[in-house]
Amino acid sequence: MLIIPAIDLKDGACVRLKQGRMDESTVFSANPVKMAERWVQAGARRLHLVDLNGAFAGEPVNGEVVTDIARAYPDLPIQIGGGIRSLDTIEYYLKAGVEWVIIGTLAVKNPAFVEEACKAFPGHVIVGIDAKNGRVATEGWAEVSEVLATDLAREFRDAGVSAIVYTDISRDGMMQGVNVAATAELARESGMPVIASGGVTNMDDIRALAAVADAGIIGAITGRAIYEGTLDVAEAQRWCDENAPEAD
Repeated sequence: MLIIPAIDLKDGACVRLKQGRMDESTVFSANPVKMAERWVQAGARRLHLVDLNGAFAGEPVNGEVVTDIARAYPDLPIQIGGGIRSLDTIEYYLKAGVEWVIIGTLAVKNPAFVEEACKAFPGHVIVGIDAKNGRVATEGWAEVSEVLATDLAREFRDAGVSAIVYTDISRDGMMQGVNVAATAELARESGMPVIASGGVTNMDDIRALAAVADAGIIGAITGRAIYEGTLDVAEAQRWCDENAPEAD
């Protein structure tokens, strides 16, 4: 299981939000490239970037920063979400050196776009499912739909999606622990690799996720916890490596 540091970008800076609220942001660094270096040095094998402005604008806003990070660490797999709503945007990020794009809002509003993107860019598309009380949220978490997260995940089982990033937004940035049960259920119901997000706070969360990793959980995104020091990236990744199940 991978420990995946999150770098959330707002107005060119590295920030964290509480429950996705743009007015509840904490700036952790004015230099996201240096922040990426910090996590690379800690042993991170993947980075999770989010263009927060882009999520609301519906198009890349912090694209130059994302490009700078990708160019600085060309061998580091990067996934990017926020405002990815066209094939042109996907192409832009992939050419910049990003490995995966995360489609969130359009996965709910236009599922056919996900299939189109998977055909155009095979192996480079992740679906981001953000949920509150089990129901999917869109538009930078500003709207909650009637669609169940598990139902949406099943829709993409045969579309060619590489993975699902599942975020319980009621826990995101709140340091309250990850929703292990919901994450494992989504992985089992979808039959696809799932990356946990939202509320990953300390080693207890990592151990709890690892205990159900056989459901299909391949990673855990963590943000506020690694910035505030309740989780150590190097320690957590080392523990995951040492406690990985033996291959058959």
